[in-house]
Amino acid sequence: MSSMPDLLRLHADAGPDRVAVIVDAAGGATPSATSFGKLNALVNRLAHALQQFGMQRGERLVWCGPNSLEVMATLHAARKAGVVAVPLSYRFNAEEMQYVIDNSDATLVVVDGEQAPLIAQIRERLPKVRGVIVYGGAVPAGFHSWERTLQDQPDSEPELGPRAEDAPGLGAQMIYTSGTTGKPKGALRTTTDPVVVAALLGELGLRPGEEIHLTTGPLYHSGPLAFALLSHTLGAPVVILRKFDPVAWLRLVKEHRVTNTFSAPTQLKRIVSLPPGELARADLSSMRCLIANAAPVPYALKQEVIAKLGEGFLYEVYGSTELGIVTVLKPEDQLRKPGSCGKTYAGIEVKLVDDDGNEAAPGEPGELFIRTTLAMDGYHRTDEALAELSHGGWKSVGDVAVMDDEGFLSIRDRKKDMIISGGVNIYPAEIEAVLYAHPQVLDAAVIGIPDDEWGESVYAIVQAKPGEHLDLDELRRFVEERVAGYKRPRHYEVRDELPRTDAGKLLKRVLRDEFWQDRATRV
Repeated sequence: MSSMPDLLRLHADAGPDRVAVIVDAAGGATPSATSFGKLNALVNRLAHALQQFGMQRGERLVWCGPNSLEVMATLHAARKAGVVAVPLSYRFNAEEMQYVIDNSDATLVVVDGEQAPLIAQIRERLPKVRGVIVYGGAVPAGFHSWERTLQDQPDSEPELGPRAEDAPGLGAQMIYTSGTTGKPKGALRTTTDPVVVAALLGELGLRPGEEIHLTTGPLYHSGPLAFALLSHTLGAPVVILRKFDPVAWLRLVKEHRVTNTFSAPTQLKRIVSLPPGELARADLSSMRCLIANAAPVPYALKQEVIAKLGEGFLYEVYGSTELGIVTVLKPEDQLRKPGSCGKTYAGIEVKLVDDDGNEAAPGEPGELFIRTTLAMDGYHRTDEALAELSHGGWKSVGDVAVMDDEGFLSIRDRKKDMIISGGVNIYPAEIEAVLYAHPQVLDAAVIGIPDDEWGESVYAIVQAKPGEHLDLDELRRFVEERVAGYKRPRHYEVRDELPRTDAGKLLKRVLRDEFWQDRATRV
């Protein structure tokens, strides 16, 4: 099968001096800009290096680090070398990193110098990994420096390119989400539907040659990752913000005349909560498409964004790592349709099914099933799969929704117990497993409770073993030693007993209702 022309190469050939990446420099230093020509040459050298490490088509490459030029180059090089890029959260601890790297069957790791010491801690437990390449910092013993790895590599296009059916411009990705056991699982995606992707860009008003994208969220998340890469397929510059800061965000939008970005609600909340003086200096007149996603966007936040930042550019989308973007809510409907996440596009279909297996009537809740050509290939190394209807290719990630008479969807709840805090998915079973490991804990439940800034915060309820007394300060220290910072419960509570069914199933909904019952909406 013949290969498609690589879009990065085409942009480099057509405009080698046009800016492809702008990296913000902290402390007021001059930002660094990389042209499409130079980026393509860098990517080609890295792709050749991957091949010299013995990477074959379809192998896994794990990358880890804050947003950077090197991250963008790694994503493009993985595509050109025909390998699967596996994002790894730089917020993970060493144990969590070891699990993802090993479970993904990765044979190479590319890591920021900031996270390299964590990889060094677990290197001996990664027998499948043939090498670790480090950029932007000290190189631990036995690892390979980015500069030395690339210095003698050719700038020419690598011989092994993507297949015609591979995702154009995006490359194959495997993004880790969580299984019902609480252990993360890799959602593998090797293809996409260019017709639907083009339709999505049209829905969002994104136009070739006219865009400038800003990375608001971390690129290891599926949404920020996809839209940064899509920007390069459009020939648009990507402005790199290493880690989110609301003041820097406003400055970059103004300085570079940013036209689009992808943000979680928590980041938007931090922007609109800035002092009036900071907001007075802002200029978002260039912004045409601010996409909000990763968690439901509260209506009050939408009102605040429009009042303080401007109107006509706020979009909300609904989707998932597994099934892609399903609905779009456009600026003109943000205040007209409170609670809605929009309508489907480009032939994507949805069906709401009630508890009896019947199609739910308009206005009635039902589990949301989706039929789309953007669905993932499947989960890696597990028999777990998305819920499906008996026929027709309908799949569900477990959300409950309602649809109004105009076809607008509103997400009401989740069947799964996942917590979304600041746009980040947190899986209670992982934290509960740590709590259960404490010698004095008999039973444990981790739930999400309302948080005006983060959407949800993590709350742990524990039951002591008979005759034991739980010291919550000691329990907190126990958990903090074993769990990444953003997953740690913010509050702990001891109870005499946790609610369970006769069969022993924990009734988390009963616990959650205590905290959410006076709220108009639930995430």
